[in-house]
Amino acid sequence: MSERFRIIEDPVFGYRRIDPVPTQAQVEQYYAEEFYSSGYKQFNDSSLAVQQEEKEFFDSRWDAVCRRIDRHFGGLGGLSVFDVGFGFAQALLYFKTRGMSAAGLEPSEEGVAYALSQGIEAYQGGIEEFDVVGDCRYNVVTVINVLEHLRSPADTLSRIRQELLAPGGLLVLDVPNEFNDFQVAANSEYDLGEWWICPPNHINYFSVSSLCALLDTCGYDVVYKESSFPLEMFLLMGDVYVGDAAVGKESHERRVRFESTLRRQGKSETLERYYAALAELDLGRQATVYATPR
Repeated sequence: MSERFRIIEDPVFGYRRIDPVPTQAQVEQYYAEEFYSSGYKQFNDSSLAVQQEEKEFFDSRWDAVCRRIDRHFGGLGGLSVFDVGFGFAQALLYFKTRGMSAAGLEPSEEGVAYALSQGIEAYQGGIEEFDVVGDCRYNVVTVINVLEHLRSPADTLSRIRQELLAPGGLLVLDVPNEFNDFQVAANSEYDLGEWWICPPNHINYFSVSSLCALLDTCGYDVVYKESSFPLEMFLLMGDVYVGDAAVGKESHERRVRFESTLRRQGKSETLERYYAALAELDLGRQATVYATPR
């Protein structure tokens, strides 16, 4: 972590974040020079090539989201979904195949051009430039791996409630689940230097519980929460993937085999219950929370 920043608990909302919060100019410079200019290639699963190579894995994520939306509304047909910061629109493309009308907002020209070429209603603008959609309102708004990057996540959540969500709509948030017990224990055991802290790329560091608390403050009721596979468990078993791409790839593949085997053997419901139980413990690599506006 850069010496210019330290980690604090936000005094108003309670989640962890870097201090001081970078200026808007610093954030814009970082994304212009490092994030978007690389076509996301340096940023794990953000690139189009990685998402297409791992299509089965990512589609299983979007399928889980669709199942939860289906249960909430009693069907998917006719629903509209808007993805804030859609990258290369892989989630939106999947949602479209399931009968939803799909639209989204994305800062990068490359991502917007790709989405438009695939028939997605795509708007180019900053992550919080919701005025580009005019008076449109959506049944579902997804914010996937975005909230950790924002200077003021509470303001963004409030604006989504006021400007994007239709009455009775559903917000789907997905963020890295940081400072969880498995992560902290592995960091101490192997002196890994809190590898998950990466300003100014990630400004905010949420847990399942701190994300739920933030949503409550911003005028939402949480209706469901779950986590994803606790990858840090591999670290605790001695597979130190931090800084080792080969071990990291094998750890990911083992996780994929774990999930696909359970689904193939008809244990999808068990897997779902397992991930819901992990969320209660603030464990798991990602936190996914579903909420409705009050």
